[in-house]
Amino acid sequence: MKYFVTIDGQERVVEVDGDQVTLDGATVTGRLDPVPGTPVRQLVLDGNPITFTVEPLGPGRWRVGRGGLAPEVEVLDERLRHIRSLTGGGARHGASGILKAPMPGLVVRVEVEPGQEVAAGAPLVVLEAMKMENQLAAPVAGTVTAVRVRPGATVEKGAVLVEITST
Repeated sequence: MKYFVTIDGQERVVEVDGDQVTLDGATVTGRLDPVPGTPVRQLVLDGNPITFTVEPLGPGRWRVGRGGLAPEVEVLDERLRHIRSLTGGGARHGASGILKAPMPGLVVRVEVEPGQEVAAGAPLVVLEAMKMENQLAAPVAGTVTAVRVRPGATVEKGAVLVEITST
């Protein structure tokens, strides 16, 4: 599986195949282990442990602490990255507060209601397309001003699903 990891605005591509991890063309054996009951994780690369803390910030986003530094990290798989590119969800600054369907599909769930405050990246709607459920996220932080769909509705590509007034 290919992941796009953004750390302080710099994107890196990481490929994971079982315990084989490839970054910048170099492949190592790796695993990530949680320390139960704590925010601590241990990454072991070719037998060398690296310990750090993880604070969840939202879907696919964390603050990772190590050695006094704590950058924000975002991790997207190929499918979610593609969906964001279709919806404009990756553009945070000046992004529109309108969430549109990136493809035709069936609305499975609506996670928000008008008047609700949401963070950028918060789940808004789950859309089923090609027998896969796709969680669509808020393109901006703000207040939900309108929900234009309901569960069970069929939507076309480009249909407005949720409107948000950004904060």
